[in-house]
Parts: sequence; C-alpha cells; structure tokens
Amino acid sequence: MGTPTGKQPFWMHQIVEYLLGGALLAQGLQSPEPVAPALAGLLVLANAATVRGAAFSAFRLVSRRVHRVLDLVVIAAVVVLAVQPWIDVDDGLRLVMLGIAAGLGFVWWRSSFAERARPSVATGAVDDRGVRMGRAAGRFVGDGINAVKRTAARRGERPDRT
Repeated sequence: MGTPTGKQPFWMHQIVEYLLGGALLAQGLQSPEPVAPALAGLLVLANAATVRGAAFSAFRLVSRRVHRVLDLVVIAAVVVLAVQPWIDVDDGLRLVMLGIAAGLGFVWWRSSFAERARPSVATGAVDDRGVRMGRAAGRFVGDGINAVKRTAARRGERPDRT
C-alpha cells in the first residue's frame, strides 16, 4: 500500500504521529513527574496537527517540506527531553521516550513527503472519468431546466418554483 517510490503515504505518517504523541502524553500524565514526557507528547501532536496533510490535519499551517524538517527537530527534542538531567524522569519512561523517538525516526525515514499536485478542474486539465460524468450530469440538468424555462416562456407562463 505504498507509493510508487516504495515510501508510505503521508496520511499513514500523520496517524502514527498522532498515536505516538498520544502515547507520550498518556505516559506523562501517569508518571509522578509528567513534565518531560507530556511536553514531548504535546510537541509530537502539535507537529502532526499543523501540517498540510491529507485528511488528518487540524490547522494546515506548514507545508510537508517544512514538516519534514520539523519532524527531525521534534525527534531531537524528544531525545533531549528523555536524556536531560535537570527534570526528573523515571528510567523506564526514559526508555519509552527513546523508543518512541526511534519509532518516529523510522516513520520519518519510510514516509513520502511529496505533495500531490491537484489539477484544476475549471481549466479542463483533468482527464478523470468521474469529473467528466459530473460535468455531463450538470449539463444535462441545466439543459433540462433551460428547456422548461423556454417552453414556459413560449406559452407566456412562469415555470413553477419548487
């Protein structure tokens, strides 16, 4: 179910980011010192929610190209939050955070960040059967409405407006 380049589609990348960010956030909220894992989870979730992705973007603020770089920054931040000595983090939770950072890195490596070019329907650049059928149906309905109006005008009547 990959792309022609062998990479996974971007929507899968986003779903994994949401899942791993939620897992980090949940781990943080269950730990006695929730600051580092909760902050890491919020970073991952915010990064996933702000990209212009398929159907899973909440805010659509950054392009996929920028998101690709931000992913590396977020992965590095999760690693730094896991290994930093200033905020007390349980050793098991450190391992979970490092494992999630590794998972995010693997997902980043296997994801396609290519944005699909959407052809303009108005210019007729699309040679898609569904678009052609939709246009034909619209023309058919429009021609029918115009025929009723012309017939009513010839008779001197106003067509019913329902």
